[in-house]
Amino acid sequence: MTLLMTVERHLRASAMTPSRFGRDVAGDPRFVFDLRRGREPRAATRARVLAFIEIRRGDAGAAANAGTAAAPAREAC
Repeated sequence: MTLLMTVERHLRASAMTPSRFGRDVAGDPRFVFDLRRGREPRAATRARVLAFIEIRRGDAGAAANAGTAAAPAREAC
C-alpha cells in the first residue's frame, strides 16, 4: 500500500481533515494535498507519518476497549 493510500485511509477512519493531519505530522498543512499531487517525502518524514498513524490507531483501539473492560467481581454477602 502506498503512503498516500495509508494516509487517505487514516483520514477517513479518523475523520481528521487533511490540513490538520499535515500540521500535526509534518508541520505543513499542505502535506496531504502535496502527496495527492505526487510529492514524495523523505524517508524520515515517511517514517514519522507511519508512526503517527500507528500511534493514533492504538489510541483509537484503547478508547474503544475502555468501555468494554470487564467489571470487577462482586463478593457474595
